[in-house]
Amino acid sequence: MLHFLALLGVLSISFSAVFVRLASVSPVTATFYRAAYALPVLAVVYLLASRAGRTADARTARDRWLAVGSGAILAVDLDLWHESIALLGAGLGTVIANVQVVFVAIAAWLFYRERLSPGRVVTIGVVLGGVALSSGLGRGDAYGSHPVAGAAVGVLAGLTYAAFLLVYRDANRMPGPRSGPLLDSTAGMAAGALASALLDRGFTFTPDRSAHAWLALLAVGSQVIGWLLIGTALPRLPAIETSVLLLGQPVFAVIWGVLFFSERLSALQWIGSAIVLAGIAALNTGRQAQ
Repeated sequence: MLHFLALLGVLSISFSAVFVRLASVSPVTATFYRAAYALPVLAVVYLLASRAGRTADARTARDRWLAVGSGAILAVDLDLWHESIALLGAGLGTVIANVQVVFVAIAAWLFYRERLSPGRVVTIGVVLGGVALSSGLGRGDAYGSHPVAGAAVGVLAGLTYAAFLLVYRDANRMPGPRSGPLLDSTAGMAAGALASALLDRGFTFTPDRSAHAWLALLAVGSQVIGWLLIGTALPRLPAIETSVLLLGQPVFAVIWGVLFFSERLSALQWIGSAIVLAGIAALNTGRQAQ
């Protein structure tokens, strides 16, 4: 059952880029409404979990503010990721953003004194080389309106996503309903989106009805259902299985990009994507095994 829940969660978040692209709104607009639609649902889930009383929320004020801060960082990450989707496509935009594992490994070495073996250093270099290939190297057959710029923005999204993960992890050290930190983080994400709206000329509070529908699916399907399922199931599974399951998100995103938007990647981009995904799998597995 846990494997099914985890896979369902990964499938849910794998559609994020699809919903963003179908909404056809500016990057910050998508970020704001992902939070705005998710907040009331998460609030209800949290209240129900608290009343059930299975696990008391033992978080301190510091933990709650850390969660809010992580959400503000996540808003920046999503703004960048949504821009990379517009420039590079749903599939490649998701693949490149997952290079966050590279930055997490580097941060773990710098701040937590985790061992960075020569093999992992080589793997990081290989992943970054794969990112370069995924950009299409400026060739005319590369998919995307601005694939090189999209790859660069995607790497920045991966950097900020790594920062979010590190802060969010610190905010989740105390026992309690999984919906609690996610609710606080989503509130921070809404605030972060409003702050960054000043830098987005296309930001609007009034997207059309079809955009609202896709953004609601993004919020409920990915931000609420997807992450609650993942947060419930993955910590109870073996580390290797967790790494493999999480790798499903960019893999499925590439498939959805081809099926829904006919994203025809060039040969270099396919090779680069395969290298990035293989490197991410190796880094995830190696880190969990330590």
